[in-house]
Amino acid sequence: MARGGPQNPSDWVTRAADDAVRHAGEDADLITVASGASPSGPIHLGNLREFLTVHFVAEELRSRGLNVRHLHSWDDYDRFRKVPAGVDESWSEHIGRPLSSVPDPWDCHDSWAAHFKAPLQEALAAMGVEMDELSQTELYRAGTYTEQILVAVRNRDRIEQVLARYRTKAAAPVAESEQEAAALEDSVTVEDEPTGEDVLARFPYKPYCRDCGRDTTTVTSYDDESTDLAYTCTSCSYEGITNLATQSEGKLVWKVDWPMRWAFEGVDFEPGGVDHASPGSSYTVGKELVKAVYGGRAPSFVGYSFVGVAGMAKMSSSKGGVPTAADALQVLEAPILRWLYVRRQPKQAFNVEFGPEVVRLYDEWDALTRKAANPDKRDAQVLAFERASATTTAGTLPTPAVVVPFRTLASVADVTAGSADMISQIIGRVGHEHDSVADLQPRLDRAMQWTTDFVDAEDRTTVRDSPDTARLGSLSDTEAQWISLLLENLPTSSDLDEVTSVVYGVPKLAHGLAIDDAPTDEVKADQKAFFRLLYNLLVDKDRGPRLPTLIVALGSEKVRTLLTSPL
Repeated sequence: MARGGPQNPSDWVTRAADDAVRHAGEDADLITVASGASPSGPIHLGNLREFLTVHFVAEELRSRGLNVRHLHSWDDYDRFRKVPAGVDESWSEHIGRPLSSVPDPWDCHDSWAAHFKAPLQEALAAMGVEMDELSQTELYRAGTYTEQILVAVRNRDRIEQVLARYRTKAAAPVAESEQEAAALEDSVTVEDEPTGEDVLARFPYKPYCRDCGRDTTTVTSYDDESTDLAYTCTSCSYEGITNLATQSEGKLVWKVDWPMRWAFEGVDFEPGGVDHASPGSSYTVGKELVKAVYGGRAPSFVGYSFVGVAGMAKMSSSKGGVPTAADALQVLEAPILRWLYVRRQPKQAFNVEFGPEVVRLYDEWDALTRKAANPDKRDAQVLAFERASATTTAGTLPTPAVVVPFRTLASVADVTAGSADMISQIIGRVGHEHDSVADLQPRLDRAMQWTTDFVDAEDRTTVRDSPDTARLGSLSDTEAQWISLLLENLPTSSDLDEVTSVVYGVPKLAHGLAIDDAPTDEVKADQKAFFRLLYNLLVDKDRGPRLPTLIVALGSEKVRTLLTSPL
């Protein structure tokens, strides 16, 4: 049953799960939800939406007590299309070969495909995403799809009729995914009725050359009775014959391959990018082909929109590349990254932030965590929090035992140049008691990484080694009074509240007010000038981390040294 009601809210995940149940039938023994990706390069944060969309639907179904599998297809039997920047041009010799057959240029994995699968698999595990992974290379080469291939070839005229209805002489669209790029390459646009050669050019099966391993092959003939397919290779001039019934040396073209898998695996739900759902694209064509060729039915579907990034200019780990889930997990706790994807409907585009907005994001998450602790406040926002925080199999995902605001951790990490033990000591002094550094993890590591990678050098805090004698010697009478009052009242303890009271109270004392009195307009103006003076004297900047935190981090002895002119 779908969720609903004040204490049982619903969201896009609920509705997608309902659609999957309807597709499978109420009495289905198993509901299959599917995702797919081509490991042709770094699997970026846009691709991550494919995985997480399916994961959340699978989790909702499991929470209802239903038997569900998240089936993920690695399209590692796709062709290698181009040599990206940073890879030796000699790899161009592998263009046209399966991704699983292209060597790893970095020589750390068995193949190009394996190289780009691995970091995503590790990141997904950290996020609690479990799925049944299928290699299309292994399935095709094992002959798993032999009968499905023969069915497609027998129905090639019917397939051509469907595809022809969507062909146009308009300018070719820009592909937004590896699969759509394949679909565009599979398409042939002609104005006249197809000739025999045209029909062969649009053959639904593409053999890889037996000699050079590339898919630069042209079908020259096919015998329906023997299932012998003859082809020539434009790369190496090889001429060969492959038997579709007994030899597994190629694959179906993408627009036939996808609906074939829907029918073969019994898929009940599968999302796709907006490029897959546009008129004439893979999903719209596939809906017709799965019925016409395989007697099946297209799965329920949601289209998802673009996921961008912001604040990436300083990212050292992805220099020259696109940000991945592994990159995001260096600065975001796993539940927070999950939350970014589940809290919005798939059709909504959004950015994953790496810059200053990360601080606000953590604040927002911490506020939601407090709200979720109150059962009376359970709503759609809390439901998104619950989905992001835990899974039915992994349980609650790692969060700090002692929750310290990210901005506090980042400020202290900045001042201490990233010493975890020193950060821990200071955090304890500013009111966040904990037993060990481990109590602050995994947030502490992320705050340290963020400070290192994403805070501009000009915004970093460097504490002075010695007093600025020139500035101290040129203090105005008012400035000298502020410094004197601060040093007189600065507590020797590291109590953050006491230090805060003194720092904000110094201009009040200078105006004859008590520390606890409400500030006047004149006091407020002086507070700004006083704070700027302290930043100048302590860190040689006009601004920096919150002053009370900075002072506690430095300790009263260091502060007194920097604010006192040597004799």
